[in-house]
Amino acid sequence: MDAFFAAVEQRNNPALRGKPVIVGGDPKGRGVVAACSYEARRYGIHSAMPSSLAYRLCPHAVFIRGNFEEYRRVSEQIYDIFHSYTDLVEPMSIDEAYLDVTQNTKSCPSATIIAREIRGRIKKETGLTASAGVSYNKFLAKVASDYHKPDGLTVITPEMAPSFIDRLPIGKFYGVGEVTEKRMHELGIYRGGDVKRLAHEDLIRLFGSYGSFLYQIVRGRDDRPVEPWWERKSIGKEETLEHDIMSIEEMHRVLKDLAARVASALAQEGTSGRTLTLKVRYDDFTTVTRSVTHEQPIGDEGMMLSLAKELLTRTEAGRRRVRLLGISLSNLCADGVEEEDRQLLLPFAV
Repeated sequence: MDAFFAAVEQRNNPALRGKPVIVGGDPKGRGVVAACSYEARRYGIHSAMPSSLAYRLCPHAVFIRGNFEEYRRVSEQIYDIFHSYTDLVEPMSIDEAYLDVTQNTKSCPSATIIAREIRGRIKKETGLTASAGVSYNKFLAKVASDYHKPDGLTVITPEMAPSFIDRLPIGKFYGVGEVTEKRMHELGIYRGGDVKRLAHEDLIRLFGSYGSFLYQIVRGRDDRPVEPWWERKSIGKEETLEHDIMSIEEMHRVLKDLAARVASALAQEGTSGRTLTLKVRYDDFTTVTRSVTHEQPIGDEGMMLSLAKELLTRTEAGRRRVRLLGISLSNLCADGVEEEDRQLLLPFAV
């Protein structure tokens, strides 16, 4: 979807159309940008940017806290459209998914026609625009979906792929963030063609296991299947504090609130987890995590708080100022499910 949260707000409030809209935290506080309209992006604003910086870049922008229940409702409409074409839908986020339409409910031989139909239905049924990428693997489809935003449709055929990848800026590659992009530039790697000139061993030496993935995708190879049975890996909550704090007591109060929120989220999902992770971000933005794994599932607020407090002692919190705290649970398991399978006795007649 194109600027999904901001687009929903502009759709629901016509007075916001054509204006720079930012969904996220208070610009006078320490929140971050969750999403922004294309009008706001012209000022260099992007998601995950501090709201205070976004305000400095565009003081006349409209800041909105966001209505996530509404975003979820619209997302369900969009996913219903996806599933009317294929069962092979792999969710990537609330507003993005991979679809395998090799076999589809419309018996349509053209993925491009299907993508065009889906975009048309989304526009008609939700009033929002979506961009689509069509190709023969996930890497190229993802890159194509971002190529002509907003409201774009980009097709990359097997014949087009080699030259397309050779010209593709390295920052557009899946898995290449700002830090990796900067390092690649220092190594003289600016486009896919530059990666292709490096040996497999050199890429692994420079970038570890990701180097092996890079070696394949610059050659147009990506065998990852579309996996519809997407499984949530973790559930967590975090909070950027109003002010940097040194007091352990204050941190304990924040952790208590976070533990309660995580416990509530676990209850809603009907799950629990075996690994608890504490996230601490210091005032200089250095971030550390500490984890503990239990044999028995963790889902109780009190147990989470006790473990989080213990993990906090393994950090420099209290000696260094803290600006963010977070608690998450992973190794999730459905409540009531035994850890080990057991052979059931069947009442055979003897």
